[in-house]
Amino acid sequence: MSGLINGIRLVAGVIDWINEAIGQILAWLALLLVVNVFLVVVLRYVFSYGDVWMQETYIWMHAFIFMLGAGYTLLHDGHVRIDLIYSGASDRYKAFVNFFGSIILGAPVLWLIYTRGMDFFYRSFSRLETSPEAGGLPALYVLKAAIPALAIVLSLQVLSMALRSLDTIITGRKIVEEEEPLT
Repeated sequence: MSGLINGIRLVAGVIDWINEAIGQILAWLALLLVVNVFLVVVLRYVFSYGDVWMQETYIWMHAFIFMLGAGYTLLHDGHVRIDLIYSGASDRYKAFVNFFGSIILGAPVLWLIYTRGMDFFYRSFSRLETSPEAGGLPALYVLKAAIPALAIVLSLQVLSMALRSLDTIITGRKIVEEEEPLT
């Protein structure tokens, strides 16, 4: 039984490390986003200069931060939760809710987002779609690829949450890891 628990913890730890790394990269992208928006505003209102591609760049960065950061947000329990039946419950009860919620609610929704997002991406890629705006960014399919990527990173984190919940259900105690992520 301890081999199973160790395997569960290892897989969950690797997934957590992946989403932690993505979150750290996106934190730098958020800084770049702020600099980009600042430059667009200064160039437009002080120097009367503006390019569509510069504006689209910060829209794309914003989309990447939100979509690719969903797994990181779930890792750090940052998503909205209604705690009517959850807040005062035991760790084992919370683990049951998280485990079955992941399987019954999370998996089907994420599968739907993935399949529809891949269709959306494939259509865009097959046409080598570019921005509809003159002077906009090329390769719009790169932005549309973030939709299935959202489903992948969030699915990984939902799997990690389900595995950690299974660990709590089996062992009866919640493992709280305050150590540094795997390197």
